[in-house]
Amino acid sequence: MSLISVTEALEALFALVRPTGEEIVPLLDASGRVLARPVAARRDQPPFPAAAMDGYALRDAELRPGATFRVIGESAAGHGYAGKVGPGEAARIFTGAPVPGGADHVVIQEDVARDGDTITILDSLGRGPNLRPAGADFRRGDELDIKRLGPSDIALLAAMNHAELPVARQPEVAILATGDELVPPGRDPGPDQIVASNSYGLFALCAALGARPRLLPIAEDDLDSLRFAFGMAEGADLLVTIGGASVGDHDLVAPAAEGMGLERSFWKVAMRPGKPLMAGRMGTMMMLGLPGNPVSAMVCGHVFLAPVLRAMQGLPAGPAPRRRARLAAPLAANGPREHYLRARTGPDGVTAFDKQDSSLLSVLSEADCLIVQPPDDPARPAGAEIEVIDL
Repeated sequence: MSLISVTEALEALFALVRPTGEEIVPLLDASGRVLARPVAARRDQPPFPAAAMDGYALRDAELRPGATFRVIGESAAGHGYAGKVGPGEAARIFTGAPVPGGADHVVIQEDVARDGDTITILDSLGRGPNLRPAGADFRRGDELDIKRLGPSDIALLAAMNHAELPVARQPEVAILATGDELVPPGRDPGPDQIVASNSYGLFALCAALGARPRLLPIAEDDLDSLRFAFGMAEGADLLVTIGGASVGDHDLVAPAAEGMGLERSFWKVAMRPGKPLMAGRMGTMMMLGLPGNPVSAMVCGHVFLAPVLRAMQGLPAGPAPRRRARLAAPLAANGPREHYLRARTGPDGVTAFDKQDSSLLSVLSEADCLIVQPPDDPARPAGAEIEVIDL
């Protein structure tokens, strides 16, 4: 099977995605979740004309320096003045309080002199009505569209009078590391073993993207162990395997999965790091097979896994967001595969690390972005514009 481009791989992955559906959660549990459908405001905000400053509410047509008004009442937040302001009258008012009927201007308290129940407008009179019209923020029926909800969105939805929200069900992701050489963190590896790291980094990535990840026990390099592990993934929306997807004698993920009904969509992508990438569906579960090299797995997590999880939650299907940046140091020419270089942003722009080996997690930890270098891209001088994916 020939190599496909990153764009073709993403298109194939999105074709495999099945939305997770929606569930209703309390407003306080909705931060970080994806709104499943647009939600409409149940009231205007503010629901009445409101004072923007402390002062006096009166009729704008009568306002001029030296004019006097009789104070007939007071309007405070939560306790509005029930009467109406007539000619030559004013109501004491405080920020956020309803503007009484008949009034259409709030004079700030610094612009008046008060003597008993009479106020006089001073020559320092400022401009502007100092009030917020009803519905200035939003109107009943205005909608918040599908998006991942942050703290500001929660505040907005609370003001819209929603105590519960329809959100996308969090995708359940089963993460399976494979290989006889792996042991979990905290154990003493044997002389030929290493500590598993990819699965833990991908677990954190999935959780940050709003999924519910679970780690499966490390599978050994034999078909029975892999089949048993695949069975433990039952019920997940997505099975992510790490390692074992290449062509070596001990790379058994593909034959084990195909023996359990995997319909493979593609295998091998023209990129580095991360060429041995595999995807398909195994019954009701989507499967994404990532390479075993630590950096390769994490880079593929940002490039492929993250967009898949967003799409599963109802967000628009598309590649990882990119931004334009300038090189702070020259960049060598690229080969035939799209290259994702670990890089760091500084005051003069972005610099690729000298070491780009796909086993160097320390370099990935120091990176704050990936430079996306197209296939066969020529050498670029410092100051050249490039695309990056923020980490």
